[in-house]
Amino acid sequence: MEQDLTLARMLLPTLTPTRNEEFARQKNLLLAQDGRVSVHYAPFDHIVRTARLVILGITPGLTQAVNAVNAAVEARDAGLPIEAVLEKAKMTASFSGGATRANLVAMLDAIGVARRFGLTSAAELFRSGSTDVHFTSALRYPVLVDGKNYNGAPHMLKTPILRRMVETWLAEEARLLPDALWLPLGAKAEAAAAHLVQAGLLRGSRVLAGMPHPSGANAERVAVFLGRKRPEDASPRTRPGPLIEAFARLSEQMATREGESA
Repeated sequence: MEQDLTLARMLLPTLTPTRNEEFARQKNLLLAQDGRVSVHYAPFDHIVRTARLVILGITPGLTQAVNAVNAAVEARDAGLPIEAVLEKAKMTASFSGGATRANLVAMLDAIGVARRFGLTSAAELFRSGSTDVHFTSALRYPVLVDGKNYNGAPHMLKTPILRRMVETWLAEEARLLPDALWLPLGAKAEAAAAHLVQAGLLRGSRVLAGMPHPSGANAERVAVFLGRKRPEDASPRTRPGPLIEAFARLSEQMATREGESA
């Protein structure tokens, strides 16, 4: 099965260095729009086809989009081939910005991902040439609502423009990585993975649910998940019980699968 790189081949030559406040205004990168919701291109096309683990977020935010574009421009202008450009952009930008990547690494280390792959830390998964993990999003390309980062509203599976993204680009990744373990981050990403399971594109046994999204805005949930904050000290809306249960379950799943061929 070959990956469709039509968009990348068409739009990579048009990329120019950008900043957060400029990104959404670049008309050449606008892929689709429906009312307040807009979808923009950023080079998140690279798929690690040897991956044994897929880490699934919601959608790249503005910071990640800008980091991907600027990394791609630098790699393109250095004369690298398209696949190398896309890999550089993806590894530079995935879960970058603020505390997001640090939180993700801490949670992956805590449940045993580094141990599973024989690493000192899950931070090594972000190194160039990493072949074990594929980073992606339910909505592959940046989605904005009124020009701001999409936070799960409107519901992606009840919004035609967003549902098509799940059923087109995320489905492509599921077809290319049917045997990997899929680790969605947060309820919205879990819903997208469940949609692919229902469609017969993923096996439910390959989806490991329960990890909170690593965004800095989700700091308290991350802290409870990691045991850095006692559940009795957490606010009621954090719902510490399911987080503690998810940590135990994911840790066990990683440990019991260590000897398996993922």
